[in-house]
Amino acid sequence: MNFETIFSLSSLLVMPFWLLLIFLPRWRVTERLVAGPWLAVPAALLYAVLVLPRFGEVFTAVSNPTLAGITTLLASPAGATVAWVHFLAFDLFVARWVYLDGRSRKISSWFISPTLFMVLMLGPVGFLLYLVVRTAVAYQSPPTVSADAISGL
Repeated sequence: MNFETIFSLSSLLVMPFWLLLIFLPRWRVTERLVAGPWLAVPAALLYAVLVLPRFGEVFTAVSNPTLAGITTLLASPAGATVAWVHFLAFDLFVARWVYLDGRSRKISSWFISPTLFMVLMLGPVGFLLYLVVRTAVAYQSPPTVSADAISGL
């Protein structure tokens, strides 16, 4: 299989999970899939399969990164595919955290789903957006102190 094909098909490993997270966040199947840590494993395994045969080249580039070295690494179909699969795996991992953290804080899916879309499209920007949403929601409804917490003082 060539890198063009791997690159084109790699998104299929994660897209079903993204669709569930964004469009069916309260469905029991979504909740069950996201509850475990295995969501990003298919993409992570593909990454390992792609990077291990090139371990020396990749490790050399990332252990002492220079702009020229990273440019050289990414300037090939193999390097671009490895980087793309890296994005897919880690963006989905971040999305899982956003989803679970949002649920634990009882943040509405109306806020979480667009934020997850931004994580999908622009990873770190979506993560920052979630932190803004999370802060705004906490500011709007600060946590209440329970009677049990007060009596324990």
